Amino acid sequence: MSLRLRLRAALPEAIRSRDKAAVSALRGTLAALDNAEAVPLDEDSPRAGALEASPAGAGATEAARRELGEREVLDVVRAEADERLEAAARLTAPAHTARAERLRAEAQVLLRFLDTDEEPQPTAKHG
Repeated sequence: MSLRLRLRAALPEAIRSRDKAAVSALRGTLAALDNAEAVPLDEDSPRAGALEASPAGAGATEAARRELGEREVLDVVRAEADERLEAAARLTAPAHTARAERLRAEAQVLLRFLDTDEEPQPTAKHG
């Protein structure tokens, strides 16, 4: 099963178990994946026009979305985890301890999905 499908499948379970960190991480990452699939606007196309010149009908303004490959999905998920860890590292004031812990918990949720998809890394043996 693809990483994206596993993320989607994990969301209802996280909601049922009331795991706030997992729900937040999964929703945010799925939204980031959707955003990554958005087609960039053509710079030459007009941004606004006359209402009567607008397309009409169901789906008339829909654009085909890009399809991300599994490597691109992995990159987005990894970036989401890294972003949370970096933000947690910047929250050093005692008043932000709970928020930093939450961000680290969200990152750990995402990293667990990455651990099963990436090639095993060689482990260093201690003498």
